[in-house]
Amino acid sequence: MNVSKTLQGPWLNTAIARIEADYQRSADTHLIALNMPAFAARGIDLYLKDESTHPTGSLKHRLARSLFLYALCNGLIHEGSTIVEASSGSTAVSEAYFARLLGLPFIAVMPRNTSPEKVAQIEHYGGRCHWVGSAAEVYEEARKLALETSGHYMDQFTYAERATDWRGNNNIAESMFEQMTHERHPVPRWIVVGAGTGGTSATIGRYMRYQRHHGPACQLCVADPSGSVFGAYHRSGDASLEGAGSRIEGIGRPRVEASFIRGVIDRMIEVPDADSLAAMQALSALLGRRVGPSTGTNFVGMLALAHEMLARGEEGSILSLLCDSGERYLPTYHDADWVKGKFGDCTPAQRHVTQLMHPGLAG
Repeated sequence: MNVSKTLQGPWLNTAIARIEADYQRSADTHLIALNMPAFAARGIDLYLKDESTHPTGSLKHRLARSLFLYALCNGLIHEGSTIVEASSGSTAVSEAYFARLLGLPFIAVMPRNTSPEKVAQIEHYGGRCHWVGSAAEVYEEARKLALETSGHYMDQFTYAERATDWRGNNNIAESMFEQMTHERHPVPRWIVVGAGTGGTSATIGRYMRYQRHHGPACQLCVADPSGSVFGAYHRSGDASLEGAGSRIEGIGRPRVEASFIRGVIDRMIEVPDADSLAAMQALSALLGRRVGPSTGTNFVGMLALAHEMLARGEEGSILSLLCDSGERYLPTYHDADWVKGKFGDCTPAQRHVTQLMHPGLAG
């Protein structure tokens, strides 16, 4: 769409002002200290930064804000532009929110197995869902729709790592380190995140280096679900790798994404699906409220690292993210019959996670 600078200027100024005003209405997300006395007694503290409290309910609210500002300031979005995104759900919910804020139409290209709660939220914000058969099909279909509508394909998988200012500006990494300031171990021994686009791990890994935290005493781990190619890519450096994709909604990918920056990640932990779901349930019980499956994947990574620290006699903190609320997954990941039909019997994984949470039981 060709819009003259004279006409575009007032609309652009208003659009950016609306996003900045929305940001000022939002408080920072909470840091939760997990009540795990068996670890605390041996000098290991575990924390979750609760990203479910954003207006759109997930970590992706930060990403969507950054993507919109990036596209606006690069002249990619204009008055009336149709916004198109390829998403497994949460990013689309957040982008639909910002599209409505700016009065722009929004189309989410998603696999058919996306949770109905996320679909309802996208539609609540005025967005439209466009279905494809699998996660591997979302990219080309989104490009096609953007071309057909003379709109803009946000392409979170390419732009996530560059849209966020990793040096600071209240990004998630800066917030995490500031909130840890008064804790027993203020600089985390490990930060654990999942990767869908890779934008969060890229931001945190770069910030750790920029602030000179990174080193043997402060490292970044990505917990990666079964089926994702990121773990194999981290080991091999082969960007042409492809895989089945993840069954844990929101993280893992069937191909290597441009925003996944391998060089800033110190460690990958590959997490079986059953362990992710068992950890999701166990963590939900510990917190007294439901969390989503990707948070379960993160929790498995945290517990694995905590046991390694125990074995070495190390003390320190482990910090991760509560990515979104489990309320989005009531008929799926939090439904026992659905889980059994999709993943089989998770009882052995539940026993395993219980042992990991209580070091005295492990054997």
